[in-house]
Amino acid sequence: MKSFLVLISVFLFSVTTYSQSFYKVSGKIFDANTLQPLQGASVFAQNTTIGTASDAQGNFTLYLPNGGYDLVITFTGYKTDTKRVTTGDEINKNIEIHLSQKEKEMADVTIVANSEVKDGWEKYGNFFLEEFIGKSSNSKNCTIKNPEALKFYFSKRKNRLKVLASEPLQIENKSLGYDITYTLDSFTHEYNSEISLYTGYPLFSEIPTTDSLQKEQWAKARTKAYLGSTLHFMRSVYQQSLKEEGFEIQFLVKTNDKQMAIPLKNEYAALHYEKDDSTHTVEILPNQLDVGVIYTKEKPSENYLKLNTGEPSDFQFSVLSFLPEQSIIIEQNGYYYEQNELSISGYWAWSKIADMVPYDYMPTK
Repeated sequence: MKSFLVLISVFLFSVTTYSQSFYKVSGKIFDANTLQPLQGASVFAQNTTIGTASDAQGNFTLYLPNGGYDLVITFTGYKTDTKRVTTGDEINKNIEIHLSQKEKEMADVTIVANSEVKDGWEKYGNFFLEEFIGKSSNSKNCTIKNPEALKFYFSKRKNRLKVLASEPLQIENKSLGYDITYTLDSFTHEYNSEISLYTGYPLFSEIPTTDSLQKEQWAKARTKAYLGSTLHFMRSVYQQSLKEEGFEIQFLVKTNDKQMAIPLKNEYAALHYEKDDSTHTVEILPNQLDVGVIYTKEKPSENYLKLNTGEPSDFQFSVLSFLPEQSIIIEQNGYYYEQNELSISGYWAWSKIADMVPYDYMPTK
């Protein structure tokens, strides 16, 4: 059975039109119980290279490229908190974050007692890497440096694998030149449906190097990973540059147990494209729930075609599945929400952590 992947995270403009203007986000972090400021809390815009730590008074300041982000706040022993920020929003100033300490719930104790797999990494490690890191050529040079942080739980009754992490995963991607600190919320795989789902908060940093040839290789690899990606697509929708960037969209409709692809004469009208200049956002609500996305400027990888026989070989094909009457909002940097209301399958589901570039990535000419 073909594997199907739903991503919530995470995980994804043309060079001449994307503006690198910045806006300021600042605030203070407190203990929710004592109201004392927390020093050293990690604050970062998820899926970017931008982060900082709170000072002795709990204060933090970030400067973000225009667009939208999930601001992630973590502190050892406390529950992770998130807050959405966007360009020009007044709540970006003097944000107060109150973190609550983690409590050991009885449900967690039950899970550990009944379903933890003691040799989980040996039994499920390779499977987890394929579903989380990926199977692409980039994944071969992508390593989790602290696999001991992973805990594996298997439910026979539900036929489901659940993976948690006791600390942020430290991922080294030598293919793209990134170190990634990934705060894994959870990973689940339903064996009955072959659906994997994971949520978490990645923070990127560039691997330092003085080797000019290595820098050039990483730049080319990042551009290749970006082109045709979900991030590239969302930026192209925002800029109304789908055709110029190599994207075509179709509506997928089921008739008599068969799926038909309907080409669109005016894709922006079919998407109900509406731009709000006051908030610098775009809202789309397609006429059909399933939207096929074709990227014509690059063929699928050979590894993908070997594992997905019957898929088109001349172009990359992905599917976006919307919830009934639920639109999504796209920010100018390609961030979109609500991300848990949009399912992704096809080629984009093949591209996992090893092929991710951050939201503040800009392709070079």
